[in-house]
Amino acid sequence: MCLALDEKEYGGGGNMDENIKFMRAAMREAKKAEALCEVPIGCVIVREHKIIARGYNRRNTDKNTLSHAELSAIKKACKKTGDWRLEDCVLYVTLEPCQMCAGAIVQSRLQKVVIASMNPKAGCAGSVLNLLQMAEFNHQVEIERGVMEKECSKMLSDFFRELREKKKREKNGGIH
Repeated sequence: MCLALDEKEYGGGGNMDENIKFMRAAMREAKKAEALCEVPIGCVIVREHKIIARGYNRRNTDKNTLSHAELSAIKKACKKTGDWRLEDCVLYVTLEPCQMCAGAIVQSRLQKVVIASMNPKAGCAGSVLNLLQMAEFNHQVEIERGVMEKECSKMLSDFFRELREKKKREKNGGIH
């Protein structure tokens, strides 16, 4: 069974309260992925202080490498706004975007990305590369990092620990 992280109350003031509110919503999306035994990554897109699109990781479920949380949310946001340009929108995501998602974020002209956990192995918003702010591109995206980082990192590490333990049990349990 996949683990879910208990929700907690968070403090903060001003814009931080809004960041926490929307990152909590992204975490709820991540929990949907986790319920499918997918890597728990979730995303919401906000326009005028309201969520207009949601997405969560479904790569294994859909058997499709394009089924990332960010791509799903971007597709829904474009449909909702009736435009491929999301210039007045902010994307909240529980894990730093990969190169594919970072490219889609730049292409969709998102104003800002708020990231919980960084991804030192595949992140393209500052960890491995920073595709979101390359001067060579015709659009750069504002980045805010570390919103609910501890909680989102715990959700991911708990998921991977449980996955390793499950594989170990299956390997050892198969021999009786």
